[in-house]
Amino acid sequence: MALITLTSDFGLQDYIAGAVKGQLMQIDPSFQVHDISHQIAPFNYPQAAYVCRNAIWHFPANTYHIILVNMFEQKPENILLACLRGQYIFCADNGLLGMILPEKPEKIIGLPLDKNEIKNTMYCTGQIGRAIKSIESGIPPETMGDPEIKYIQKKDLRPLLGESYIEGQIIFIDKFENVVVNITRDEFEAQRRGRSFRIVFKRNEIIDRISESYADVPQGEKLAIFNSANYLEVAINKGNAAGLFGLQDFTDQSLQHHLFYQTVKVYFE
Repeated sequence: MALITLTSDFGLQDYIAGAVKGQLMQIDPSFQVHDISHQIAPFNYPQAAYVCRNAIWHFPANTYHIILVNMFEQKPENILLACLRGQYIFCADNGLLGMILPEKPEKIIGLPLDKNEIKNTMYCTGQIGRAIKSIESGIPPETMGDPEIKYIQKKDLRPLLGESYIEGQIIFIDKFENVVVNITRDEFEAQRRGRSFRIVFKRNEIIDRISESYADVPQGEKLAIFNSANYLEVAINKGNAAGLFGLQDFTDQSLQHHLFYQTVKVYFE
């Protein structure tokens, strides 16, 4: 029984997420399909990378991860299949794969799409489902496509470093409107080197300590913590930080504009 996860930017308003699950189960009724998220913001590569990167590695080995985000940035000719740490990851050839993976994959195969077919979502996911069934039957993935494929690569969104600061970008806002910044605990401590610090955002909002939980501050007060994925998070205890402070997350288009309401800067002293 193949364990499959789905991540997409479909949302849940219409039929498509359910239709994809039904299609996979038609290909093989034994498939076990589980959602990671269908609420990825359209065209938001940093958000998609954050969600996938911090979910995939918690699944058992030999899980198949189908990532349906910005599938049609360009006319698709292949679906990418990456093999890393016992996980199988399917993704459009749009640059997202390299942002998700923490290291170079052991294998990456381009699964060809039929030039005579209409390459819509259902066709592409059908091809992925049949590839999964083939792998489960013992067919080596590298025999199913091009193991030497040249694929699009985008750089992951990284914080900016200076001698006395680290500047991060907001990559995710959760349902409570807590704000996740692309600064990990390790990056923070390496740059800090034991110094005191000020976390600054929206020009004049300052936090000067890291809390262990939301309850460390009174209700309605702002705080900074490292979340369960070890990323810096700015929040308000029983409040919504993003809405109150007017903070927004980065999109791929945002990279052209250095906007203060999408960044969080830490000064070390």
